[in-house]
Amino acid sequence: MWIWWAGAALALAAVEVVSTDLVFLMLAGGALAGTGAAALGAPVWGQFVAFALVAIVLMFLARPPLKAYLLASTPNMLTNVEALAGREATVLQRVSETGGLVQLNGGQWSARSVDKLSFAEGASVRVVRIDGAVAVVGPLVAASAH
Repeated sequence: MWIWWAGAALALAAVEVVSTDLVFLMLAGGALAGTGAAALGAPVWGQFVAFALVAIVLMFLARPPLKAYLLASTPNMLTNVEALAGREATVLQRVSETGGLVQLNGGQWSARSVDKLSFAEGASVRVVRIDGAVAVVGPLVAASAH
C-alpha cells in the first residue's frame, strides 16, 4: 500500500509545479505521511488519518509563511502590455492627441500623445501606458525622469 501513497505524493508534487500555490505540495506532504504509516504497517484508516492530519497541519501552519516568503522573494514580473509601459518607441506617422502610428517592440501600434503634444515622424517617444490597442506616448526625456 505504501507504493500507492508514494505515487500519490509524486503526482501531487508534479501538479504543484503547475499550480505554484503550495496547496498540492502540502497534500504531497500528507501523502508522504500516509507512505510512512503504510510502511510501518498501519491499517488503511490509520494511513488516511496520518495523511489528513499532516496535510491539515501543513496547510495551516507551513503554507502561509512559505507563501509569504515566496511572494516577497519573487520579483514582480510585468508581462504582456504591462511590460510595454516605459519602453521607447519610434514614431512612424505623426502622433498627436487624436492618433498616429509608432514602432514598438517589433510591431506597429496605433498611438496618441499625452498632454496635447505632437511628435513628428522619426521621433523617439516613451510609452506612458497602453489603452486597449493604443499606445499612449509622451516625450522620451520627460518620461524617463520619473
